[in-house]
Amino acid sequence: MLDKDKAGREPEVGDDNQRKPGPSALLPLTARVAVGLSTVLALAVVVASPVFAQAAPPPPAVTISLPLQKEITEWDQFTGQFAPVDSVEIRARVSGYLTEIHFTDGQIVKKGDLLFVIDPRPYEATLATMRAQLAQAEAQVELATRQLGRSAELRKKDYEPASNYDQRSSDLKVATAAVESAKSAIRSAELNVEFTRIMAPITGRISNHQVSIGNLVTGNESGTTTLLTTIVSLDPIYFNFDLSEADNLAYQRATARGALRSTRDNSIAVSLHLSDEKGWPHAGRMDFVDNHVDRSSGTIRARAVFPNPNGLFTAGQFGRIRIPGSEPYKAILIPDAALVTDQSRKIVLTVNDDNVVVPKVVRPGPSNDGLRIIRSGLLPTDRIVINGLMRARPGAKVAPHPGTIEPDLETE
Repeated sequence: MLDKDKAGREPEVGDDNQRKPGPSALLPLTARVAVGLSTVLALAVVVASPVFAQAAPPPPAVTISLPLQKEITEWDQFTGQFAPVDSVEIRARVSGYLTEIHFTDGQIVKKGDLLFVIDPRPYEATLATMRAQLAQAEAQVELATRQLGRSAELRKKDYEPASNYDQRSSDLKVATAAVESAKSAIRSAELNVEFTRIMAPITGRISNHQVSIGNLVTGNESGTTTLLTTIVSLDPIYFNFDLSEADNLAYQRATARGALRSTRDNSIAVSLHLSDEKGWPHAGRMDFVDNHVDRSSGTIRARAVFPNPNGLFTAGQFGRIRIPGSEPYKAILIPDAALVTDQSRKIVLTVNDDNVVVPKVVRPGPSNDGLRIIRSGLLPTDRIVINGLMRARPGAKVAPHPGTIEPDLETE
């Protein structure tokens, strides 16, 4: 009979196999760890075999070019306003009622054109009175001359006292002075009659009339006069702008070194553009630099003059002017996109003969034709990265492809 277990249950067929420990269970713990490690190492060897190895990534592609070299002139740019060469306020010089207006508001007038007429009749009457007074004074001179002649004859014969002769002589002088006074009064009256016809003193564009026909205008030499309109000249036209104290000092230093002509030289060529224009299509010349720096703003006023035959420029209009900041010289230029900022430094990534990226610290200058002038730190033979800067790493190899640097005139 089969032995029963402690629970009184007969063993089933196959229980012996289930309860027998496996071969690994009979091994000690250290042996089992060793078996596991050997299995891992075997897998690692299989994975690391050439069959499963991945190829190394190729060096990143970048575009390189030599810096652009060309002869340039550095320009400094300023914002300013146009101003007329001549600006005149048309005011009445005599008082009276305005009777005529001989222009259309805003039209071009020429020097000597009739603009306004003030009622001349009171002044014509005054002129006639002055002429009558002149005739009266001349008659007095004639009478005094005759009386003096008769008195002189009587005085020679001692028939008339000396006092009478002196009186006749004085009367003649008084009459002669009265003639001169009358002539002066006539000239003044003639001027007043002339002033009733107000002419254009310059050629230019006239503004709107400030007084309408029928209004009383006031004009005299000492009091307030009535403003009738204004006229501004058109061609040529001034362009006023302000230089900072630092800019003015830099120009003076450069002039002293002989590196730049003086800004006070009226032959210096300048150019400008308006707000809706590209490039610098309008040429002019420097005309004036003030004799002092403004205390409140720390700037000095400068002026250029430009031809304006078509009336494109209007007084008060804003524009952008550039003036030479250097004499012509050969410069190194690169695109702004090739510059990398490292805190306070500017860096250009170059590629050496082994196609390894080498960073160089540079000192950039102003822009010219859409490119950045490099003052120092870069050689004309350096191959610089102009595209793919995000893929280029200092000290790493790259796959350079040739490119070109072209100026962009539209950006200026």
